[in-house]
Amino acid sequence: MGETKTVRDRLIKILDDPRFERVIIAIIIVNAITLGLETVPRVMATAGGLLMALDRVILGIFVTEIAVRLYARGWAFWRDPWRVFDFIVVAIALVPATGNLSVLRAFRILRVLRLVSTVPAMRRVVSGLLVAIPGMGSIVLLLGLIFYVFSVMATKLYGATFPLWFGSIGESAYSLFQIMTLESWSMGIVRPVMEVHPYAWAFFLPFILATAFTVLNLFIGIIVDAMQSQHQEEAHDERDAMLAQSRQVLAEVQALRGEVADLRMRLSDGAVNQK
Repeated sequence: MGETKTVRDRLIKILDDPRFERVIIAIIIVNAITLGLETVPRVMATAGGLLMALDRVILGIFVTEIAVRLYARGWAFWRDPWRVFDFIVVAIALVPATGNLSVLRAFRILRVLRLVSTVPAMRRVVSGLLVAIPGMGSIVLLLGLIFYVFSVMATKLYGATFPLWFGSIGESAYSLFQIMTLESWSMGIVRPVMEVHPYAWAFFLPFILATAFTVLNLFIGIIVDAMQSQHQEEAHDERDAMLAQSRQVLAEVQALRGEVADLRMRLSDGAVNQK
């Protein structure tokens, strides 16, 4: 039992070593490059076999790494959401990609997403996005309400003359989504509508101001606020850890001073007794 614990402790020390993490990052980047090269017919014609062999070797490395982490961490492995994410990504790559499942070969590129769990800066960004999801939900509801109101209005106002864009509430919502993204909104939709309905600008401009320039910017504000809060929490945790470490060092120094004082007292008493 003790030997097993010692082996696990050594494995955990290796897995937590920054050099090991850098090696895994390098392998992930190499894998991303090889998967991209597999999409180039000329490269596959000349070095396809080498690329496929390299891909299998890298997959074997990933499987071995996950297996070692499972052995070393035990049940703690499943309590870390990033490690569970790594496990799922690697497991997808192990599914046989033959016959009807050949489409799963495209999902091998998901292994590149392991960079998110490996690089701390990317982890912080994703964590900030996850924290921002509850706040974004209320904005999504507001945006949906605005879309519903304007879609109904657009269908009633322009559905008869432009049935392709506004013939139904679904088509109106899709056209308004295109307008919100500002993709060919003027020359593609609004100006043709204004040729028949000259005052259509009074409908579309408030919609653009309410969505593209107001509601969508709220998304950015919430995401930035969430990331800033996440950064402050991490900084607070780091300060607490440094403070705890400083207190521990101070306690050890005080204990050492007490021992030195005690030793001096003993030496002094010994010298007095000798006299």
